[in-house]
Amino acid sequence: MAEQVSFAASPGRVVDIAADIRAGSCTPMDAVQACLDRIADVDEHVKAWVSLDTSGALAAAAEMNREANDGMLRGPLHGVPIAIKDICDVAGWPTRCNSRTRSDAPAASADAEIVTALRTAGAIILGKTHTTEFAYYDPSPARNPHNIGHTPGGSSSGSGAAIGAGMVPAAIGTQTVASVNRPAAYCGVAAFKPSTRSMATYGIAPLAPVYDTPGFFGWSVADACYIYDAVRPPHARPDAGLDEDVRVIVMNDPFLSEATDEIIAARDDVAGRLRDAGHDVVQMDSPISLEDLNELQGHTTEYELARVHAGLLEFPENQVGAVLRQSVIDGNEIDDVVYQAERRQIDAMRVAFLDAVTPTDLVLWPAAPATAPEGLEWTGDRRFIAPWTALGGPVVSMPSGLGAGDMPIGMLLAGMPGYDRYVARVAPRLAEAVPQAA
Repeated sequence: MAEQVSFAASPGRVVDIAADIRAGSCTPMDAVQACLDRIADVDEHVKAWVSLDTSGALAAAAEMNREANDGMLRGPLHGVPIAIKDICDVAGWPTRCNSRTRSDAPAASADAEIVTALRTAGAIILGKTHTTEFAYYDPSPARNPHNIGHTPGGSSSGSGAAIGAGMVPAAIGTQTVASVNRPAAYCGVAAFKPSTRSMATYGIAPLAPVYDTPGFFGWSVADACYIYDAVRPPHARPDAGLDEDVRVIVMNDPFLSEATDEIIAARDDVAGRLRDAGHDVVQMDSPISLEDLNELQGHTTEYELARVHAGLLEFPENQVGAVLRQSVIDGNEIDDVVYQAERRQIDAMRVAFLDAVTPTDLVLWPAAPATAPEGLEWTGDRRFIAPWTALGGPVVSMPSGLGAGDMPIGMLLAGMPGYDRYVARVAPRLAEAVPQAA
């Protein structure tokens, strides 16, 4: 077996970079150039990027330098470089979705709404990162920066890998099943997936619209939450008056029998650290079957993607990933009545779950049954994240140490639907109790 070579490194904290630019101790040009230098050093190994807009990013940085010198800041992300997953439109660039069927895609005529929101907040678009094909399961070229023989996860594989390899401090992904929270966990970084369907998806290639949601990657939980807060929608539930003393629920469910011993040990260690830091940590048996909810989430996703991507069956077989193609075939066999009944089941399970908790509870749960698997043909196990996507609340990926082979372990902090601003405020405080690997 070849010797493991790690390219993992901190890209710097978004919170610190933004503060330094405001204070004048760092310039947008400094921030962009540091990213470009790191990309030149390591991306030939990690393969996180589809394309870079070097000249455009440097030109934007120069303009923002002048603005900062004049005391004019566009927003909380002024001068912060950011990567965009290549299912999101960026004006002037094609959106290829890692699919041979879009090899001749024309340049997008407008930014996706999430890209516009980031630009409005002052972010500098550095380039596009790899995605699995149409954000499903057929893998991208990206590799795990902790060991390039392992998957970085998917579907936002390039975004997670770019952060984890220190190439950019902020990145955008999307989640339909587990596509933000899992790459973050596998790559040893943080992420914030907002409440399902709470963010505009204009200009993002759809997979299953009932679940598709943009999400945010940063080195730390505070960074990922900061990016979300910079672009959050105005209808996000106000959190004024909500209890600062958050309760953390260590959720027990038979589904956890699928997890390795080191993952359960890591969860228990995190729970202990939170308790030692003075937080209220309680045990609770899940009021619903999370395994059943995982199955329902996967089945309804397949129904939707089959209808969104039915046209892929018109292409030759070698032009479409095998997993995606088969799911289109299988999903078209799911009857409308079955799909609607499953949607109602999910709704009923959500009601039962929310009846058992309080709105300000956060659930501690492993992001995956094991660390990132070896090999690049499979993007890893989605099952522990899918139920929380279906329940619909914000989900934070929290780096939680290293396991065997120095591969990252990630935990989830799952909040209640609509309480995104609250979770973005309290999750960084919880994460302070859990040391992050350098």
